[in-house]
Amino acid sequence: MALKHAILAALLDGEASGYDLAKGFDASVANFWTTTPQQLYRELDSMCAAGLIEADLVVQSGRPNKRLYSITDAGLAVLQGFAATAPKPSAIRDDLLVLVQASDVAPSDAVMSTLATRGEAAHVKLRLYLKRRDHLLNGLPEREYLAQAERVGPYLTLMRGIAFEQENIAWCERAIDALKARAAREPAGQ
Repeated sequence: MALKHAILAALLDGEASGYDLAKGFDASVANFWTTTPQQLYRELDSMCAAGLIEADLVVQSGRPNKRLYSITDAGLAVLQGFAATAPKPSAIRDDLLVLVQASDVAPSDAVMSTLATRGEAAHVKLRLYLKRRDHLLNGLPEREYLAQAERVGPYLTLMRGIAFEQENIAWCERAIDALKARAAREPAGQ
């Protein structure tokens, strides 16, 4: 998937400024796609040039002008074409897993510290995702929300992000427990 597809999907909710898109990526799309603001703005310029989105300049007094982006028919067609193709299965590429793979020769305190840091980061994300879920549901049971919501894609991807962070937390805890148990069995000085 290219960044452009994530931007097009985000614009399905309506027009947005680059700033709003960057905030939106952090709040609602970060559970499955990350980008930097620089990458985002470069891609927005490229997509405008390609006719996939259009930008309307909003003149503001006392603040910098802003551009509001919206999806064009050509952009919608690209997104529909992307949605019609079966995505390749994703693969895990994570430096932490390389570190854990080498944990037999790495200082176990450093590995456990890194795992604890990653686990805490997953807790932070999970809290944000759960707050977002509660906001989307707005008191409705999930089944009712899914039956009547105008768009369910954002909710379904959010649920995947929640499950992903829950698994990250559980795995970090298991890995730390295993490394602690191993360290307790090793004679001093090894």
